Amino acid sequence: MNIRIRMSIKGHVQGVGFRQFTQLTAIQYGLSGWVRNCEDGSVQLEAEGPKSRIDTFVSTIKKGPHRFSHVHAVDIQQKEHLQNDKQFNIH
Repeated sequence: MNIRIRMSIKGHVQGVGFRQFTQLTAIQYGLSGWVRNCEDGSVQLEAEGPKSRIDTFVSTIKKGPHRFSHVHAVDIQQKEHLQNDKQFNIH
C-alpha cells in the first residue's frame, strides 16, 4: 500500500547537498515526490511509495548526507491523497 508524507527538516540542511542527497535516496528506494529549500533555512519534501520504503527513507534522511549537515528537528505528516508523481524532483 502506497502512502505520501510531507517532511520538514530543520538544522544545517541548506548549502550542504541535502536536496541532492534526498533525491538520490528517494530514487534508490523507488519513491516519487519532490524536495525544496524554504526561506526559513529548512528543507521541505513530499515522498510517496510503499510504507516500508518510506519508513527506511525517513530513517536515512534523519541521518543526513554527511558530517557537514546537521538535522535538529523533523516534522512528518501523512498526506490524505496520493499525487502519483512519476519521479522525484528538486524544486
